[in-house]
Amino acid sequence: MNNIPTMTKNLLMVNFLAFVATWVLERSGIDLTSLFGLHFFMASDFRIYQFVTYMFLHGGLTHIFFNMFALWMFGSVIERVWGPKKFLFYYICCGIGAGFAQELVQYANFIINDMAAYQYVDAGGVRMPVNAYINLWTTIGASGAVYAILLAFGMIFPNERLFIIPFPFPIKAKWLVVGYIAIELFSAMSSPGDGVAHMAHLGGMLFGFLLIRYWQKHPDSSQRFGRSRGQEFFDRMKQKYDARQDTRMHAEYHGDPRRESDEEYNARKRKNQEEIDAILDKIRKSGYDSLTKEEKKKLFDQSRES
Repeated sequence: MNNIPTMTKNLLMVNFLAFVATWVLERSGIDLTSLFGLHFFMASDFRIYQFVTYMFLHGGLTHIFFNMFALWMFGSVIERVWGPKKFLFYYICCGIGAGFAQELVQYANFIINDMAAYQYVDAGGVRMPVNAYINLWTTIGASGAVYAILLAFGMIFPNERLFIIPFPFPIKAKWLVVGYIAIELFSAMSSPGDGVAHMAHLGGMLFGFLLIRYWQKHPDSSQRFGRSRGQEFFDRMKQKYDARQDTRMHAEYHGDPRRESDEEYNARKRKNQEEIDAILDKIRKSGYDSLTKEEKKKLFDQSRES
């Protein structure tokens, strides 16, 4: 646990504590799922805070195990790249977005079946009021936020190779993400009543994609979250690089006999600056861990020369 980043560790602990509390209190007649699960917004049990609380509840050991395993596996990496504040903001926003997507699907179902025109419905052979029936439409689980974390990993490290059971060969992260999207779409269309919120999974990924694309186009907007390790490295390397350029200019001004010709020096400086600026910009946008081995070596050589 000591090697897990702070925010990922806290999310794991909160989810497991909520799972244990649900199990214990259920035996005392207190249903946390009914209180904090996300109800359909037209149901009497719906509360606005459920858009946040629902993602910390789970329906069984298998449900929470796979969600927490994926959170630990991919969330640890993403938090190290982005830092804890940005990571938590992304996680919560995508979880809320997944909830909105599920609400839209339930509303479409409500309209298509024209439930507003009836007072009672037949649910599995049981006649019950419509209001009581739509109160049963409850969503729980961190899957929407976790799928968004998986998407972030695929976008930041698209060519990272992963071994996924049962495949005996590595799969690139980008193709893993595409595969999950295809599976969720197929499942949503072929098994709409299987009890799994497939559209919530896709909604979390959609919100995650939009958020990452926004940050990529407006990198300065993420500065409010503080500096991650990659951003600190970016600032340090930029200072060293600028200082080195000042030294070069000073040597040239004072006629250092060891310097290259002006044309050679300017050409080499321009090329080197373009390469370093591109690497530093990549760190600023996606974090230090997104660099290739060659890019990391380039920065190491640059810092050693400085």
